[in-house]
Amino acid sequence: MTVTQTLSDLPLHAVDEVVVEKGEFSFYRYSHLLPHFSSTICPPLIPFEHTDPGLRALGHLNPRSFLDGATATIEITPTLGTEIHGINLAQLDSDSRDQLALEVARRGLLVFKNQQDFIERGPDFYLEWGRHFGRLHVHPTSGHPEGYPELHLVYKDANATFNFERDESITTTLWHSDVSYELQPPGLTTFFLLSQPTTGGDTLFTSQVSTLRRLSPQFVAFLRTLKAVHSGRGGIVRREPVENIHPVVRKHPVTGEEALYVNRQFTRALYPDNILNFLFDHIDKSGDNQARVKWTPYTVVLWDNRITAHSATVDYGESKERRHGARITPQAERPIPASDDLVL
Repeated sequence: MTVTQTLSDLPLHAVDEVVVEKGEFSFYRYSHLLPHFSSTICPPLIPFEHTDPGLRALGHLNPRSFLDGATATIEITPTLGTEIHGINLAQLDSDSRDQLALEVARRGLLVFKNQQDFIERGPDFYLEWGRHFGRLHVHPTSGHPEGYPELHLVYKDANATFNFERDESITTTLWHSDVSYELQPPGLTTFFLLSQPTTGGDTLFTSQVSTLRRLSPQFVAFLRTLKAVHSGRGGIVRREPVENIHPVVRKHPVTGEEALYVNRQFTRALYPDNILNFLFDHIDKSGDNQARVKWTPYTVVLWDNRITAHSATVDYGESKERRHGARITPQAERPIPASDDLVL
């Protein structure tokens, strides 16, 4: 690379350093999106009325017409995940975004390749994008780009980590549904990497619809009568930690599908029976319900937190390479019990 090239010409993930005459100048093109930890105390979240945009798409003549220009659609597994090529997410209009929400609800996970336009549009665009799908969540503990508290960041390099991996654990796998401890947890979520290691750092997903279906009808009927406590602790607290009770089996407001809604990271207790370890093990070990996303430059991933769980794979630490991701996290409705008789 010559010094006459402009910094904006540099390809994503290619190089982070520019050599100049008087020595080396370290440049990271996404330094404006590095984690900032504000001391500002946020007020408690106020309940709000949420209408899922996927409901609007049900009335469209062709609810999948946003995929008409796709050059390839590849099912990652039969029940979870589709990889899509040839669609520019940044150019989707309102109707197409509604259809996207419906497709994410049906498939659980969508992986869009070659989304340079989306990623390069920057944080103001990210917020506008996310608000189409719900009220943007402000994370109570994580870092965010300065001035953009609605953007949740994950970051790890040779000198710093904000992934909260546990040194005393024999694995970094920790299944969770994002901030499930909120009264109104997220629905459709968007995530992408700004920088990634050469290899490793994949994300694992599992279908909580499929994990539920693997259980016996009698046991599922029992689970529909249960509720669980979800809470989150740790990190730099900008909003007081909360605890909320959710159904163990929830119903999706658009598709009507039922999904198991417990996760090892945030679910603390079950009412009335303590069967959490069995359910956690079932989620952990059900490889036939899971999909793996291998990150390539300019990949944007969308998933529905109501019907999936996921885990980072922090297997790249010895390389000391940077992994820097941004998450856009709209909140959705309060979880709907699968049983009409369950009172929260």
